Parts: sequence; C-alpha cells; structure tokens
Amino acid sequence: MMSLLALLAEGETPATPGGGGPSIMMLLLIMAAGFFILVLPMRRQQKQQQNLLSNIKVRDKVVTSGGIVGVIFSIPEKKDDEVKEDEVILKVDDSAGTRIRVLKSSIVRVYPASTGQQSSEKK
Repeated sequence: MMSLLALLAEGETPATPGGGGPSIMMLLLIMAAGFFILVLPMRRQQKQQQNLLSNIKVRDKVVTSGGIVGVIFSIPEKKDDEVKEDEVILKVDDSAGTRIRVLKSSIVRVYPASTGQQSSEKK
C-alpha cells in the first residue's frame, strides 16, 4: 500500500512556469464582461434619474419610493431654514390642502403637468 502511494506521488509533474497565461486572460475577460453587464447599465440608470429630478416642475404629479402620490407644490431655489435644496413640497390632498416635504431623491416617477393641450400620438 505504501509503495502505491509513493508511485502516485512520483508520477506528478511540477507546474510549468508561465502556464497561467490562459487563466489570467479568462479572468480579465470575465472582469470586462462584468463591467459591461453591471456597471454601464447602472450608470445609465443614474443619469436618467438625475435628468428626471432636474426636470421636475411645479404641478407635476410624482410618486415617491414610499408610495406617496402627490403634486409638486413648490421647489425651493436656494437653501432656506425650513426647506432645504434637496427637498420639495408635495400637495397630497386637495380637499384638506395637506402638504408634506420629501427628498428629491425619493421621487421615482414623474407625470408632467398637462398644459391644456392633448399630447399628439405617435404615428
């Protein structure tokens, strides 16, 4: 039994130096694919969210990440004691005139205010 183990141990060949080239190339290929699959779409989505938040206007209907639906009542232009620059005031109930402050970053969907004209359909 011992001689069999000795023969098996002798049969192993040492690793050749520089034989890791294909495995390094495969690792780099996987990293590049991960970048294109994960990072680029995430950057694109962040740009869309920033564009969405920079284009909100008073009377736009919005939905927050917490599920609150309301209409933009005011957007502060500069830092105020009560309302900060990154906050907006939503009107959530017309009959009671209820207003709440929310962070701009919590807005996930915007429905632009209608201008009185019907939007043209795509042809």
